[in-house]
Amino acid sequence: MVLSCQNVGKAFHEKQIFKNCSFHIEDHEKAAIVGINGAGKTTLLRILTGKLDADEGTVVWGKGISFGYLPQNAQVEGDRSIYDEVLEAKKDVLLLEEEIRSCELQMKQAEGSALEELMEKYTQLTHHFEQADGYSCRSEVVGVLKGLGFTEEEFSKQVSTLSGGQKTRVALGRLLLTRPDLIILDEPTNHLDMSSIAWLETWLINYRGAVLIVSHDRYFLDKIATKIIELDGGKASVFSGSYSDYAVKKEQIRSAQMHAYLNQQQEIKHQEAVIEKLRSFNREKSIRRAESREKMLQKMEVLEKPTEVRDDMHIQLKPRIESGNDVLSVEGLAKAFDSQQLFSDLSFFLKRGEHVAIIGDNGTGKTTILKIINGLVDADAGEIRIGSKVQIGYYDQEHHVLHPDKTIFEEISDEYPTLTNTEIRNVLAAFLFTGEDVFKQIKMLSGGERGRVSLAKLMLSEANFLILDEPTNHLDITSKEILEDALNNYTGTVLYVSHDRYFINRTASRILELEDGKLSGYLGNYDYYLEKKSQLLQAAAPDGAAAHSPSGSAGMAAAAAGRGAAAGFAQASGNKNAAPSSASESAVKQDWKSQKEAQAAQRKKENALKRCEERIAALEERSSRIDEEMALPEVCTDVAKLQALSKEKAEIEEELLVKMEEWEALSE
Repeated sequence: MVLSCQNVGKAFHEKQIFKNCSFHIEDHEKAAIVGINGAGKTTLLRILTGKLDADEGTVVWGKGISFGYLPQNAQVEGDRSIYDEVLEAKKDVLLLEEEIRSCELQMKQAEGSALEELMEKYTQLTHHFEQADGYSCRSEVVGVLKGLGFTEEEFSKQVSTLSGGQKTRVALGRLLLTRPDLIILDEPTNHLDMSSIAWLETWLINYRGAVLIVSHDRYFLDKIATKIIELDGGKASVFSGSYSDYAVKKEQIRSAQMHAYLNQQQEIKHQEAVIEKLRSFNREKSIRRAESREKMLQKMEVLEKPTEVRDDMHIQLKPRIESGNDVLSVEGLAKAFDSQQLFSDLSFFLKRGEHVAIIGDNGTGKTTILKIINGLVDADAGEIRIGSKVQIGYYDQEHHVLHPDKTIFEEISDEYPTLTNTEIRNVLAAFLFTGEDVFKQIKMLSGGERGRVSLAKLMLSEANFLILDEPTNHLDITSKEILEDALNNYTGTVLYVSHDRYFINRTASRILELEDGKLSGYLGNYDYYLEKKSQLLQAAAPDGAAAHSPSGSAGMAAAAAGRGAAAGFAQASGNKNAAPSSASESAVKQDWKSQKEAQAAQRKKENALKRCEERIAALEERSSRIDEEMALPEVCTDVAKLQALSKEKAEIEEELLVKMEEWEALSE
């Protein structure tokens, strides 16, 4: 065992973040913590690593276990170069190397027993050096830096001159090279491009130690995680398998919980109706039965209503008018900044209804393309033509379309002055801004909150051509899924830049890859792009190279072959079952017969219940009339008449008790 978390709880002020949180991490296990923003994922990591004390519960580490922790936006400081900073992770190996070199120098001058001692020491040092992979130490550093997106020209850059995102990548590289028993990463993909994320996935999958990750990158989690720890409603639940396995199980559990809740609510209403009916009979026996049922109802453990899946943010994207068939035409586009040529001679076209994703490494110019189309940046060359009746809605990842000194309410009301105060509040409530929150200034909002304001403006624009720059940044998984559904239901045209591969997989019908200043097109989603790119790489490789291709490409090719075989099998199966056999026809008829019999039995019970209720009503009405007759003066003096009425009333009371019991049974 690497780590055990037992009944851990934490609250800030009066707000309980989580309680009775329990799970464990085993050797070599790859686990992920998921949950909406504010669920307490980062807080839990800080408790596990000793950065924060828990209010209750214990965290137990295995004997001699080492860990490395990378918090969100972790950075390194100092005047060392990128290479030297990451090489510092191998400090123990470097010290060993220095001792070996010192020993070699001493051996040149030593003699006799002193030489023998030095030789023995030298043997031990070189053995430890080999065990620590000392000979590959520097090449390992180079491999990690390149994998994280640094070029060899950047290795000599001073850490102090780097951006925040670059410093985080340096910190990540240094942590990976320490190779602890457990690597703990909080949103490690935030500052990585697609190539670097794919490299990190492969590195972590092959890592011999254990890994614990917090991430909103579902594609990343799907690749790595073999166990999911979910924080939801202050509780921790553990699911074995990948993120996709978890999503399926979670929906099944939520569906079962909702089914049980609705069934119980129906049963409660039914019992309350039965109790009310029994009391209305106003008989001693029926009242006792009603009281008995009331006690049973009070003892019932009432289930809490499960939280509705994705019931928080509501996005509906609808174009006001339909555009022409030709939405966008880009021809011969070129752009350079100073001496850096981003791209040249780019051409592509968009038709109405297409959902197109632009992908590529950081710094290739993806966002610049969107800005040029929006008229925010001038192109050096090329022509852009917007089609007939095209209305553009723009989502900017930096949220420059928002005014920092305005309140959220003013941001909407100034842009859409025809909306009433109530309409504005309703829109903002759909994006989780309620009460006094609507009067917060934009500059005081978090990245996620600014994203929600931008999405609200995008929805209100009713544009028929959406241009989105990293729309899923700062959104939690639930909000991403809501946005995905909104885009999939959107009938207009979409062009977007994103690093979120899961999002691309769900929403893109075509992919444009920007690489080395050129665009390559792939018809389909992200999985198809990977498959096609793998095939193109293998086709371009020299003979025999495919046999030595990277595991990722080989895996994708194998997956493609597997899917092809599966498709062939499905097709064959479909043909085979095209003409149903007599056995299957018989099964269908039997099922239909059973269904009809069940419906007939149900109608019979309903009719019996109706007849029973009608008979009870008739008996009670007759019983009331008997009471009225017995009170008449002419009947009071007629002994024979009184006896006959009394006998009839007793018979009615007896039949009523039988009918009430029959009604109670039928009503179940």
